[in-house]
Amino acid sequence: MIVKSSDAERYAAKPPKELVAALIFGPDSGLVRERAEAMAKTVVPDLNDAFRVSELDDAALSADGARLFDEAAAISMLGGRRVVRVRGAGNGLAKLFQSFLDDPKGDSLIVVEAGDLAKSASLRKVFEDADNAAAIPCYADSARDLSGVVRDALKAQGLSISAEALDDAVSRLGSDRGVTRREIEKLALYAHGKERVTLDDVRAAMGDEAEARIDEVCDAAGEGDVKRLDLALTRLMAEDMSSIAILRVAMGHFQRLALAKAAHDGIDSAMRRLRPPVHFMRTASFKNQASRWSEARLADALDLLLEAETLCKTTGVPAEAVCGRALFNVSALARMKN
Repeated sequence: MIVKSSDAERYAAKPPKELVAALIFGPDSGLVRERAEAMAKTVVPDLNDAFRVSELDDAALSADGARLFDEAAAISMLGGRRVVRVRGAGNGLAKLFQSFLDDPKGDSLIVVEAGDLAKSASLRKVFEDADNAAAIPCYADSARDLSGVVRDALKAQGLSISAEALDDAVSRLGSDRGVTRREIEKLALYAHGKERVTLDDVRAAMGDEAEARIDEVCDAAGEGDVKRLDLALTRLMAEDMSSIAILRVAMGHFQRLALAKAAHDGIDSAMRRLRPPVHFMRTASFKNQASRWSEARLADALDLLLEAETLCKTTGVPAEAVCGRALFNVSALARMKN
């Protein structure tokens, strides 16, 4: 059966008793792992219990498919239903799981973890079409999902969070649920002893001053603000930031602008799809840059930045000078009319 993305969290936390196997898949590997563990724990609370939990992977089953049937039919020495976890499953296991679901052995719950699978993927279709199995997607969290994750995780630590702090925290998260959890843990540890997490707490625990300064450099270059660019770049160089690192972040920024510019459904929709998301304090600047630049000039800017990185790596020219010249040339492009 197919489990809708909106129902995935609830389904993984309370799967039906008659479920034989579940395929948990998607681009968010941290969320795949989290939901797989949540589902497995509905059967075996302690996943380190070697008597009731068996772990396999794609390579093991590709070499010996009979192991799936053997592990599923095995009986725990101390009693209780078992869990068989299969990690890194690929389409090469589709026929094996089709055979197993047609005639399952034992009463173990089979929890299968996979990466991003297309709708036409054979492994995905096996689980979607089976009455005794489920296919559970794991896509990147939306801002609304992240807000709930942050609030709930902090609440479990006895902490509340202000609205502006929550917005800022959410803007820094979203690419991977595992990373999100670690960042929230870091924030909770920083705010230990307090009752409410503030914006300053989020910026201190999750923020990176150097990263913020690079963002300032990128936005100044993208807006064609030479004076602001000069000041931001001077501050960054004073912190001994690598010129190559600056250039690479700048290339990432202009690639994101190019993606947003090429979108057919408008800049707002395109920005919502970007991962990591645009920080809410940079939204207005990003939209302004997207409207300022043409796709052709964005390609020119990326060429300038790539050429500068190559020069930094292959010549004796001072890297700071190469980096600065490239960014000021990009800033000049920003002031040109489309």
